[in-house]
Amino acid sequence: MSMNGWPIIKLLPHKTNFQFVKYAKGFAILSAILTVAAIIGCFYPGLNLGIDFRGGASMEVAKPAGQVLELDKLRGSVSGLDLGDVQVQGIARRDTNLDDGSTAIVRFQVPSDQDQTAVVEKVESAISEAVGQVTYSGVSVVGSKVSGELLTNGVLALVSAVVLMFLYIAFRFPWQFGIGAVAGLLHDVALTFGLIVALRMEFSLNLVAALLTVIGYSMNDTVVVFDRLRENLRKYKTMPLRDVIDLSINETLSRTIITGVTTVMVLIVLAVFGGEALRGFSITLAFGVVIGTFSSIYVGAPIILLWGVDRSGGGKADAKPVKLGMASRP
Repeated sequence: MSMNGWPIIKLLPHKTNFQFVKYAKGFAILSAILTVAAIIGCFYPGLNLGIDFRGGASMEVAKPAGQVLELDKLRGSVSGLDLGDVQVQGIARRDTNLDDGSTAIVRFQVPSDQDQTAVVEKVESAISEAVGQVTYSGVSVVGSKVSGELLTNGVLALVSAVVLMFLYIAFRFPWQFGIGAVAGLLHDVALTFGLIVALRMEFSLNLVAALLTVIGYSMNDTVVVFDRLRENLRKYKTMPLRDVIDLSINETLSRTIITGVTTVMVLIVLAVFGGEALRGFSITLAFGVVIGTFSSIYVGAPIILLWGVDRSGGGKADAKPVKLGMASRP
């Protein structure tokens, strides 16, 4: 069956004529305010660092083969001890290498003013009382030095991804496009950090992975719009730049909506049924997809109007800079 035969696809118009640039100035102001607020929020009140970055302890908990370990009860028993961030994840048994639901790994924070051995014993006692007879193995404590190295590596991974995206845009598009891409990418990363701070989500390696995915998705969406814009600039050499931008966004709009909606639908299902371990990852990534779509329409492309763009191939912009929302349409 072809895509045109799907009832939902038929609801989307084949051709739209929305004037996106007309409202770009207002959205730019809103985006700037939210971006500044998000950056401030990263320092005050700051990120709620999880076990991966603050240090803590982990242990494997296993029931006899064939018996199911209730993860909700396991998580609740440890959470009730007020040890901060608690992570519980089902894993395969060591002896059979099969995931039969009988084994899980538990990670929790160890307060700096408490003895590590005493805290581990208290956790084991609470788990045994909640889920019955279990065995413990692989008990380890992550110190501040290791967690600090993980935080440093996580930050380096994010910075490296952003730099690589910048290099890709610089290689593929004119510098005017690069400014729009850089602004959109920084906007998406900052606002996603703002969501993490606002919801007080535990900032762990899972969220670093989500942020890296957001960076890739945002850049992919921006490149799709920029590719069409570059083609239309060559095709319509006398059309006003604002109109070419509107045309390019409209021509890629159906693709953007379909991709974004289907991705968010999957992430919503993952957030609802994926359990506590994947909820933060799913919410962060879903927000990143939405904000990445927004930035490709209202940040990346319209900002090119501020600089003009070269249509002649001579290396100079043949269109004068335009104030957003001020130029009239023919």
